[in-house]
Amino acid sequence: MTGEAAAGKRDLYHLDEVGFAPTLPTSSTWARVGTRPIVPYEAPQGRRVHVIGALAADGPRPRFVYASRRSGRPSKAKVTKTATDTTGGRLDSATFLDFVCREVAQLPTTWDALPLDYVRDLPCTIALDNYSVHHSKVVQAATPILARAGVTFFYLPPYSPELSTIEPVWHHTKYTDITTRSYADGDALHRAVNDALDKRAAAFQTATQHLPRAA
Repeated sequence: MTGEAAAGKRDLYHLDEVGFAPTLPTSSTWARVGTRPIVPYEAPQGRRVHVIGALAADGPRPRFVYASRRSGRPSKAKVTKTATDTTGGRLDSATFLDFVCREVAQLPTTWDALPLDYVRDLPCTIALDNYSVHHSKVVQAATPILARAGVTFFYLPPYSPELSTIEPVWHHTKYTDITTRSYADGDALHRAVNDALDKRAAAFQTATQHLPRAA
């Protein structure tokens, strides 16, 4: 699959979900000798930001897309072409399939409305971990219909995040890109997450535009 993707004969995406809490992880901090360091902390209840993303790192058209949503209620955070701010709450089967069809595979309609004769121009493989949503009954029902259209799922071995190319994106976003470590306001956190991921998406787009020059 990787060889076909590198040759531009297949779209290969690694898809994953991640959560951002109001207080992001702090790997280290500084304080004067003999002084106790104080790191601001905000409780996450109802203020987490859930993100689903997909990365196509191989081939002539590297691409990163994502969708974000707030826990509990809709958010007023900025929405861009690469981010979908949905109605709030956790990511479920419907959200997953909508993201796969609309943002990743860019199908003309939802999986359950695809014409019988529709086949995508390039086959598309989406590598997934074994999160329960990815194996839900709804996803199982959609799988053969998507496969007929040229979109297939490939499940990675359990407990193998090192095999997913999108994992470093989440790590760098949490630990490097978002410099403010604690947010008292959920919308502010959501904006920070979207802004950081927008820059990631733009970086992949810029790399694509520079390929002809490099050649």
